[in-house]
Amino acid sequence: MADRGVDLSALPKEVRDQLAELDLELSEGDITQKGYEKKKAKLLASYIQHLPNVDLSLPDVQLSPGHSADPSPSPEAPGPSTSSASRHHRAHRSGGARDERYRSDIHTEAVQAALAKHKEEKMALPMPTKRRSAFVQSPIDTCTPPDTSSASEDEGSLRRKAALSAVLAQSLQSPDYWINRSVQSSSTSSSASSTLSHGEPKTQPQPQITPAASLLADVLAHTRIGKNSVPPDVTSSTPQERGSRVDLPPAVRGMSRGQSRSSMLDTADGVPVNSRVSTKIQQLLNTLKRPKRPPLSEFFVDDSEEIVEVPQPDPNTPKPEGRQIIPVKGEPLGVVSNWPPALQAALARWGATQAKSPALTALDITGKPLYTLTYGKLWSRSLKLAYTLLNKLGTKTEPVLQPGDRVALVYPNSDPGMFWVAFYGCLLAEVIPVPIEVPLSRQDAGSQQIGFLLGSCGVSLALTSEVCLKGLPKTPNGEIIQFKGWPRMKWVVTDTKYLTKPSKDWQPHIPTANTDTAYIEYKASKEGTVMGVAVSKISMLTHCQALSQACNYCEGETLVNVLDCKKDMGMWHGVLTSVMNRIHTITVPYAVMKACPMSWVQRVHIHKARVALVKCRDLHWAMMAHKDQRDTNLSSIRMLIVADGANPWSVSSCDAFLNVFQSHGLKPEVICPCATSPEALTVAIRRPGARGAPLPARAILSMGGLSHGVIRVNTEDKNSALTVQDVGHIMPGALMCIVKPDGPPQLCKTDEIGEIVINSRAGGTMYYGLPGVTKNTFEVIPVNQAGAPIGEIPFSRTGLLGFVGPVSLVFVVGKIEGLLMVSGRRHNADDLVATALAVEPVKTVYRGRIAVFSVTVFYDERIVIVAEQRPDASEEDSFQWMSRVLQAIDSIHQVGLYCLALVPANTLPKTPLGGIHICETKQNFLEGNLHPCNILMCPHTCVTNLPKPRQKQPVDVGPASMLVGNLVAGKRIAQATGRELGVVEDQDLIRKVLFATQTLNHTNSAVLPLILLAEKITATLMERGGLNTGDNVVLLYPPGIDLIAAFYGCLYAGVIPVTVRPPHPQNLAATLPTVRMIIDVSKAACILTTQPLMRILRSREAAASVNVKTWPTIIDTDDLPRKRPPHIYKPPTAEMLAYLDFSVSTTGMLTGVKMSHAAVSTLCRSIKLQCELYSSRQIAICLDPYCGLGFVLWCLSSVYSGHQSILIPPLELESSLPVWLSTLSQYKIRDTFCSYSVMELCTKGLGTQTEMLKARGLNLSCVRSCVVIAEERPRLALTQSFSKLFKDLGLSPRAVSTAFGSRVNLAICLQGTAGPDPSTVYVDMKSLRHDRVRLVERGAPQSLPLMESGTILPGVRVIIVNPETRGPLGDSHLGEIWVNSPHSASGYYTIYGEESLQADHFNTRLSFGEPHTLWARTGYLGFIKRTELLDASGDRHDALFVVGSLDETLELRGLRYHPIDIETSVSRAHRSIAESAVFTWTNLLVVVAELSGSEQEALDLVPLVTNVVLEEHHLIVGVVVIVDPGVIPINSRGEKQRMHLRDSFLADQLDPIYVAYNM
Repeated sequence: MADRGVDLSALPKEVRDQLAELDLELSEGDITQKGYEKKKAKLLASYIQHLPNVDLSLPDVQLSPGHSADPSPSPEAPGPSTSSASRHHRAHRSGGARDERYRSDIHTEAVQAALAKHKEEKMALPMPTKRRSAFVQSPIDTCTPPDTSSASEDEGSLRRKAALSAVLAQSLQSPDYWINRSVQSSSTSSSASSTLSHGEPKTQPQPQITPAASLLADVLAHTRIGKNSVPPDVTSSTPQERGSRVDLPPAVRGMSRGQSRSSMLDTADGVPVNSRVSTKIQQLLNTLKRPKRPPLSEFFVDDSEEIVEVPQPDPNTPKPEGRQIIPVKGEPLGVVSNWPPALQAALARWGATQAKSPALTALDITGKPLYTLTYGKLWSRSLKLAYTLLNKLGTKTEPVLQPGDRVALVYPNSDPGMFWVAFYGCLLAEVIPVPIEVPLSRQDAGSQQIGFLLGSCGVSLALTSEVCLKGLPKTPNGEIIQFKGWPRMKWVVTDTKYLTKPSKDWQPHIPTANTDTAYIEYKASKEGTVMGVAVSKISMLTHCQALSQACNYCEGETLVNVLDCKKDMGMWHGVLTSVMNRIHTITVPYAVMKACPMSWVQRVHIHKARVALVKCRDLHWAMMAHKDQRDTNLSSIRMLIVADGANPWSVSSCDAFLNVFQSHGLKPEVICPCATSPEALTVAIRRPGARGAPLPARAILSMGGLSHGVIRVNTEDKNSALTVQDVGHIMPGALMCIVKPDGPPQLCKTDEIGEIVINSRAGGTMYYGLPGVTKNTFEVIPVNQAGAPIGEIPFSRTGLLGFVGPVSLVFVVGKIEGLLMVSGRRHNADDLVATALAVEPVKTVYRGRIAVFSVTVFYDERIVIVAEQRPDASEEDSFQWMSRVLQAIDSIHQVGLYCLALVPANTLPKTPLGGIHICETKQNFLEGNLHPCNILMCPHTCVTNLPKPRQKQPVDVGPASMLVGNLVAGKRIAQATGRELGVVEDQDLIRKVLFATQTLNHTNSAVLPLILLAEKITATLMERGGLNTGDNVVLLYPPGIDLIAAFYGCLYAGVIPVTVRPPHPQNLAATLPTVRMIIDVSKAACILTTQPLMRILRSREAAASVNVKTWPTIIDTDDLPRKRPPHIYKPPTAEMLAYLDFSVSTTGMLTGVKMSHAAVSTLCRSIKLQCELYSSRQIAICLDPYCGLGFVLWCLSSVYSGHQSILIPPLELESSLPVWLSTLSQYKIRDTFCSYSVMELCTKGLGTQTEMLKARGLNLSCVRSCVVIAEERPRLALTQSFSKLFKDLGLSPRAVSTAFGSRVNLAICLQGTAGPDPSTVYVDMKSLRHDRVRLVERGAPQSLPLMESGTILPGVRVIIVNPETRGPLGDSHLGEIWVNSPHSASGYYTIYGEESLQADHFNTRLSFGEPHTLWARTGYLGFIKRTELLDASGDRHDALFVVGSLDETLELRGLRYHPIDIETSVSRAHRSIAESAVFTWTNLLVVVAELSGSEQEALDLVPLVTNVVLEEHHLIVGVVVIVDPGVIPINSRGEKQRMHLRDSFLADQLDPIYVAYNM
């Protein structure tokens, strides 16, 4: 672009005009690129010398919009000097349905102006992050440009004359550059435009469009910022800090967060300052701060009982004001004396009288005539076929076909002759032909729907040609495969050599046309179902007569047909009407057009054809290739019928074609657009005008008006205008009305857009075999404003949206199937395609391969655009194109896109004629089978019907009013108590141990007297440790007897044991820092461990993670001398500390609690009573013995109760999965304890092997209780699947139950033997978010099943409390669980003794009600429900339901969410999501999903995750992170460590496959 540094507007007008002319010459290929550069430089030379540093060279790729960016010559273009047109031979193979109809320079101009405005507002969208391996494109051979797409950027050249204006420059640096740049500058910006386009507009703005463009720019500046727009609730509410967080002092907290990482994070929040991820999130937030379009009045409050409603319509929307429309009558259908009584009669007549007259000429692939079928041959072959069908299939007594049977016609487009013979053969045999496309593979797009069509029409026989039959896919033994969804088919070959000549006396029966079905034409609905429209014999004949009259067909004319002759216009004109009028049809199949786009124009020229039947794409291809054909002459054409003229974007194709070919003799008045529909056949067609008569006027409509269904001439803003051409008058003999497209068929007003309905003898009669759908389409009686029918006659719906213009001209603005209804406004899919394709440069996607559809998410339609990306497009290009498409559609259509996805080349499902199969694409999108390579979701922009965020009411009610309120409402205070504990015997645990002669048995170890081991350890401690009474000693042992012995050894020595999980030898970097931290925090004076672990602690690998020189004394207890300690320590009081229990919470906090001798004693007694643990019992424990209830059961309870315990370390299951279950079976264990991780291992690993285990004699019928030990909400799905899977092995479904404990009290609930079975309730999730509990029936929408956490232990009292006011709550409220019990821990073990937290969590009081009792706060939310069941004492049982940890809850939109609920929804969204976790960051919801499938599927998850969270939780996901399996950190109890995950994500340590930032 030589003019890069020149201010074009300052140039004289004549220079600007010359430049424009040059651009045009280049775009049309009249001048080479080099010549163009030379002339342009010369023109500008005199103006450039004054400007320093102007670069006259051309940038690498960015050619002018009218030039291909891929100058490599195609095979047809031998050298670089050939004109640009020949370069396009292979380039322009656009798809059947969507392609060049969308070119419009006015529109391109509008889009450029809109984008130019956005450019000024400098703000970048954060670009998604992709792992390099996820860039994998399909291999290069599959990446060839799809043969149906027009693979070049320059088709716009011809419409662009005035629109070379605001092409945006791409001075794009690396994405990080502009991301950082935008973050620095975005604090003030208020719009989400992108910095994607710094730089100046390159080409010359045409003078006449400048005012409009600037006007649009002004309009755009204000589109977003309405008077009362309110920004979304993204950053406004501050994160809620719970005052009672279980925190360590700052010194420890820095370590405890991210404790699995050795590097400390930099800032107080645990977010590194220079984190790349948080920069992008900040950028996303800045983007989202922008106000949304609907003002606040259109939001609506979410009444907690009702789900959201639709926003109220805006009072300013335009309403129709005209009078009610009067039905429009077509001209009367004339009667011509020689019209035949039936179409077959016409064929018989021409076959006899004009046998030599040509009927059909077919072309070969090069565009040369292949054969010509005369009327004589057509007649004789059809006769043979009819005779064969009726007499030679089956036997005389049992013929296969009867008149009236349906037969499928399976012929390729390239063989029209065979199809004609088959079609007329069927008509003569009076069987009903059903033409369908040739199936190419078993899994063809839409083949199942074709199967539905064949089924509904009762087709069991297919006619085909020998060549076609050979090409069909076969099974290994040579039979044709059974196509998906098809009925069983018999195949009959109709080549002449297989047909029998009819006997002399046989004549076909040709009745006068009647209402019997003649043929069935297939039609695909918006939902993808394929139905058959039945056309009766009289309709077929009347339609041919009406077309003959409207098009003024004469005998012997020549017609060139480029359309598919199996259906629609191609068949009605090229097969039926042509035979009635003895016309010579020249068929140009699709394959020929792809190889030689000029072939139809050449045929018109050679045969002096009078009529040509084309689509817009054929006009376009001919224009692109016409430079090769200087001598073509189109003056013979009297009618150029444009079959898709009803598409609003056809007008520019027609204009451009006329522009190019007027010099070749094409007359302007011969262009005849028409409107058709499968149900009503031809609706309207423009009649050829008189020579020199003025051409019909165009309608320039406001797109805003159209979206509200009214016609408004566009005056104020030409950028959102739609120019529509008429499709002529309605057909002779027809009657037409316009009715409302939805609801009852009420007549529209004159200025209202509606569906065209037609009454005519020449239309379809029904959907064959589907009477229900038929009634709604073919028997519509319009009603007036009052709802009264306007007459008796039934109309047929055409599926076309339009209006009647002046002098009864029909205008069509779209199709019902392309209609997208978003928030009560209508948008047309074709219009959106046009806007997307007008965004320059289109070097990212294939023009003809773009699909637009809507999906229903959260009570509204959401628009999705899917396009095929070119293999050579870079990530940045694609992302840039996508973000600009968003902006363009937002500006021009005032509608937000929900999702924009790019898929690799050639991967969208195709229709048989090469267009995109929209329904299948939509299906793939919703099922997660689309496999995009780039995706951009914009839920924040387009989801505007969310309920208003909840405002929390201040709580300042006094105790009396609160209590009275609860009582008046009939609510009980939510509290529950376990049974009495009884008198605790006067012997503490130590004494019990001294007299314990019971030994503990472990499956693998030798049985040793525990007491002797413990004494040896005590003696060693006293000798070597140099310890004082009360010092802390860390026990670092694998699970086993040594651990228990060391524990009691410490008690004997009067020191405080701290059990710590040993580091994992294979993963020291992650596990050793935790060990080190506990040792440091507990101020341990000594470490007891085994020799192998001691070696690990001092190893070089350990030194890489921690400082190994500063370990306290390490004593290994493997080979100790047999010694007894001199004396045994006895604690002076029961309140003395027995041991410390350290554990890391799910929020990443390391907390240690102090357990006194008294607490240990009462806890053991409580468990003994609850579970009836007598000394004769055997118990199997498969838990980690390091903290919580696992440690108590493993080390304390069995010694206290004197029963035998079989200890199974969970790690053993990794090497031998069935070890736990087989132990239960072998020892006939009645009671067992396990963790969720053990249960999950068994469910996933052994679920499929139950038969094998049964054969081995595994029997679980002995198990009476299997209790899962946990500190979380019971995992109902897991416990249920475990019970179901192992029911076959005798496991009673009542056996499985759960326990609940927390840091402040290790055991609150435990399902014992005496209490009733645990109950399950279903609660309403919407109420739960408001902290209310509303029980609903199972299966109710938005219901959540919760299982009781076990019976409350003896001696324990539980109450539900409001965490903010600290007042007791009624049982219909969700609140914090507080516990009062003699076995609560006595406090946190902290370095500085944080008294405030201590008192707050362990010795806190209610604000009213019972102020003297001391309670401990568990930090868990739950509720209590009184059930119908009775407990041991005969009272009604109070069940405690745990909902989740208070620290983990997410406060979003003023509501309280529990991560597990969102995660459950996410994991259901796609089969490849193995696990998921959610957290919030600056009020954005971040979802991390583990992908178990191939990386190709990674981007499929993004829309599905966004959809499911929006639908089920009414939340918009801000960031979706797709990671490998096993990335989400899980602690030893099987709980997700969401805070660690968050810290790793923000520190960019996850190595994600893909990160999507939803707009």
